[in-house]
Amino acid sequence: MEVKSDLSNVPTDTAIPDESVVLVLQGGGALGAYQAGAYEALNEAGIEPDWIAGISIGAINGVLIAGNPKKDRISRLRKFWETASAGLTAIYPFDDPSMRVIFNEANASAAAMFGIPGFFSPRSYVPFFGVGQDPAQVSFYDTAPLIRTLNTLVDFDFLHSASAPRLSVGAVDIENGNFAYFDTHADQITARHILASGALPPGFPPVKIDGRYYWDGGLVSNTPLNYIMEYAGTDKDMCIFQVDVFSATGTLPRNIAETTEREKDIRFSSRTRFNSDHVRLLHELRYATRKLIDRLPPELIDDEVRRLRNLSREESVTVAHIIRRDARYETASKDYEFSRQSVEEHWELGRNDVHRGLKTKAWTNRTRSQRGFKVFDLTRNQDKQS
Repeated sequence: MEVKSDLSNVPTDTAIPDESVVLVLQGGGALGAYQAGAYEALNEAGIEPDWIAGISIGAINGVLIAGNPKKDRISRLRKFWETASAGLTAIYPFDDPSMRVIFNEANASAAAMFGIPGFFSPRSYVPFFGVGQDPAQVSFYDTAPLIRTLNTLVDFDFLHSASAPRLSVGAVDIENGNFAYFDTHADQITARHILASGALPPGFPPVKIDGRYYWDGGLVSNTPLNYIMEYAGTDKDMCIFQVDVFSATGTLPRNIAETTEREKDIRFSSRTRFNSDHVRLLHELRYATRKLIDRLPPELIDDEVRRLRNLSREESVTVAHIIRRDARYETASKDYEFSRQSVEEHWELGRNDVHRGLKTKAWTNRTRSQRGFKVFDLTRNQDKQS
């Protein structure tokens, strides 16, 4: 997979001392190649995550990063995406947007019909009706190929070593509807945990872990930012790079195809801006509470104040949004359109977006927030930020 980004003047000194780096990866199927490109740009700028949280394809990219030493991360990501796009390698040779849409739709149809190498394959029999069937067989596709791929490309021993970043992946308990996170700080994560995070019904089967069945975490929330903020477990400042492959903002649809695509964008963007504003408000409240408690005289410190102090925060948080906004040639099938050309375009777009974002003046001149929370949009109006 060849990428042709401009690497000139890529900054490598934008980190704030003692700042913990967190990478948050949204679900989005084939669009996850954008996340791989975004990570490559961070890697090239010398920015490596201390903690990765992912949903669905974000969990797959996350374990490929966290489950390998730094020197192997890019090559393992490339191997996965080259494998996933191996069945659809044709390159569309013409610059005609309307024909490119048809080309992409044909590739998406082929993926739906024949599956994706190393990822999923269609079942010969789909149990539409009947009772007493194994829940793990109730789906259109079999994801056993993904288990083999992950076990080949991920070093799960390294994943649970002190040298690996922390990894958290989200899933949904089918029976009680509760959101669940599998976290290397508490769980022995295997390929099955990653499959559980990406088990989007009815395409993919539920995954049984410790007696419970799980579906894709994106059914509840496609972005694990809230989990990061609730369970940070650190007093260090945090810089959170949140890579979203669905944009919450868009244009009014003009036909049914555009309506279907826009509905998917809204549903899986998980209200990125709302979540960021909510997290900001909660964090600033906790930050102000800690500052206020620190000013109290000792005689006013009782059990209730100590409890409130334990719930407060003093670390500063920076959230850098990296949002994929390029929607050329795309329809609602974009998340299962795995052609080699589209995968390479997503990868290069993510890499270029992050390189440009890291060079903006707003980012290179950033300082520690005095209110405890800052938000940057690294992929909006990049030229104006420079």
